[in-house]
Amino acid sequence: MSSTYLPTLKQLQYLVALHDYGHFGRAADACFVTQSTLSAGLRELESLIGITLVERTRRVVRFTPTGEKIAEKARRVLREADELADLARTAGQPLSGELRMSVIPTIAPFLLPRILPRIRKERPELKLYLREEPSAAACESLSRGGADCVLLALPYACGDVDREILFEDQLMVAFPESEGAPPDHVSADLIDPERLLLLEDGHCLRDHALAACNRPELRAHATMLGTSLHTLVQMVDNGLGVTMLPEMALDAGILDHTHIVARPLEGEHTAREIALVWRRNSPREKDFRLLADLLRKAAP
Repeated sequence: MSSTYLPTLKQLQYLVALHDYGHFGRAADACFVTQSTLSAGLRELESLIGITLVERTRRVVRFTPTGEKIAEKARRVLREADELADLARTAGQPLSGELRMSVIPTIAPFLLPRILPRIRKERPELKLYLREEPSAAACESLSRGGADCVLLALPYACGDVDREILFEDQLMVAFPESEGAPPDHVSADLIDPERLLLLEDGHCLRDHALAACNRPELRAHATMLGTSLHTLVQMVDNGLGVTMLPEMALDAGILDHTHIVARPLEGEHTAREIALVWRRNSPREKDFRLLADLLRKAAP
């Protein structure tokens, strides 16, 4: 069949963007085109295949059942096209060109300032594009091809991935220094469920902390309202409770200029594993393992 009768990758990109955002304007922004360009491209696609993919109203963008199936197929085609480009790229210089990495919020502000200068110095030919997003969104981006790899904390179910463990990150119990001299290690039994402050839903650190404590009543009573570790630190510094922080955050100075002390959580499985993960069977596996080695050397 002549390629004249096949959809273009650009048309498929427009379709997938509209499916992701559910809004013509936001989809156009994501594709770096005008809304009229995106709309025209989708109309051409529908005309080409002779099927209505999207029902358009003033308020709602609704995909037809066939449109849903084609959008998912288009997503896979775009991912295959990216991997085709990756194959060509890996034939050249290792760990070069563009690479999109998602990083979770409980890692990004503490680890990236330490590792990025080394990456720039040792791999100046690598264009590393970073995106900070929670674990679930990061793994979804990886699955859909929006990210090439993810820097996250394990254990976490991230789909069909390969991984490289970089290092362990100890969980620390942080509390106001006004509460007296702390022990060298803090047992989970000493934590008051009514005073435990944790990150809100969507942050895997919350689940890691609760699992490490192995106290079901903590899950029921802990206050889960922090939007970031910095917010939790401010709450503890004002005497509102205690929290758990990853050791990398302390190493990065998150407790500087506060009246907070922190001690390691005592027990089994009280550390999370920091890992680089990527789609299984990716043609850039060698690049990811090289990147993992670089990250490991630059980490604390």
